Amino acid sequence: MKNAVELTDANFEQEVIKEDLPVLVDFWAEWCGPCRMMGPVLEKIAEKNSGKVKIGKLNVDHNPLSASNYRVTGIPTMHLFKGGEIVDTMVGAVPEGELQKMLDKHMNGAQ
Repeated sequence: MKNAVELTDANFEQEVIKEDLPVLVDFWAEWCGPCRMMGPVLEKIAEKNSGKVKIGKLNVDHNPLSASNYRVTGIPTMHLFKGGEIVDTMVGAVPEGELQKMLDKHMNGAQ
């Protein structure tokens, strides 16, 4: 994805926890069909909300520490972080409109 940051256990704190913007983190894996389905949805969300929210993708197979720290037991899991804390979560492949509603609820007053 051209509009998402690749997250790792090493850069998670800098890219997510210390970020001023809300950050939507997609916990995913290459072998996960629903995760692959979310790719284009997240790309659209990133384009629509450019400058208002940061999109990050964390491969749970390559970064088990972050997935474990945030109790990700099923994928895709999308945690929305604001001020370094999880403020909302969606699990599974969800329609673009549902994801946008979740973001809208938390982005008001973000900037």
